[in-house]
Amino acid sequence: MNSFSFHGGRLADAEARFGRGNAPWIDLSTGINPHGWPGADDLAVDWHALPDAGALDNLEAAAAACFGTDRAHVCAVPGTEIGLRMLGDILPGPAIHAQPSYRTHGEMIPHSRPVALTELTGAEEATIILANPNNPDGLITPPTTLLGWLQARQNGASWLVVDEAFADATPHSSLAAHMEDEQRLIIFRSFGKFFGLAGVRLGFVLGPRTLIAQYRQRLGSWPLSAAALAVGMAAYRDADWIAAMRIALREQAAALDAVLARRGFRAVGACPLFRLIETADAAALFERLARHAILTRPFDYDPHWLRLGLPASREALDRLDAALADD
Repeated sequence: MNSFSFHGGRLADAEARFGRGNAPWIDLSTGINPHGWPGADDLAVDWHALPDAGALDNLEAAAAACFGTDRAHVCAVPGTEIGLRMLGDILPGPAIHAQPSYRTHGEMIPHSRPVALTELTGAEEATIILANPNNPDGLITPPTTLLGWLQARQNGASWLVVDEAFADATPHSSLAAHMEDEQRLIIFRSFGKFFGLAGVRLGFVLGPRTLIAQYRQRLGSWPLSAAALAVGMAAYRDADWIAAMRIALREQAAALDAVLARRGFRAVGACPLFRLIETADAAALFERLARHAILTRPFDYDPHWLRLGLPASREALDRLDAALADD
């Protein structure tokens, strides 16, 4: 099971191990919105010309407006994973990363030290790296708490680094509106999770203009494909879809909660895009669901945890319901 605990989305590996079965696989392993933004296929993309610099400006402006911050503090990157790892070459000094959370957080800055999220005080003399909402438990550290941690860093060399990969579904958790040149704050935002288009490989770094300039220098010309520019700009401008999807995700998460409760499970961690359940033997439950062609996310550091993303349809939810009932 360890190969499936590294990250989600390993459908090919799951099919190779458990077979194709009589029904299509349902991938609940990633926490990615199963209802992708619907306008991508209708956009015209010029595959012959180099990506336009003006299109990059427009994308970043649209994203900044959606995040609630100034365009000058936003830099688009070809996926948040790359943006996070680039930061290791930029930030000096010691760092600590909240645990459990994304594996990348512990790898991006050399010698970063893990600390339980619940044990962070903000007074540590080191750069703090955390996700908010957190992965995999969905825990939200209140923005007021984070702002206190940020204030403690104003006269030092350390930073507050917040990965807001899931914040589009919970905008009240974001610190983007507090971004200023004087703040020792760095935020990462993901496009693919909320908009359900992870294959676009698009993310954003938010920070003081001096930090944004360092990213631009490292990224060079044409950091994004023409498709990423077109899809991202149009999606961030679709305010009606964004508002409706935030409501729909909460409703569908409640439907998932009802199924889990009926089968004797309760979410010990929650985000609009996933639920984390605790069970005596998560490996056995993972295997049982996989035999029904349902891929979930186990964790090598906790044998009792299993994370489930949102099923894409009522049919998929019913298949999960039946699989959970099958001993």
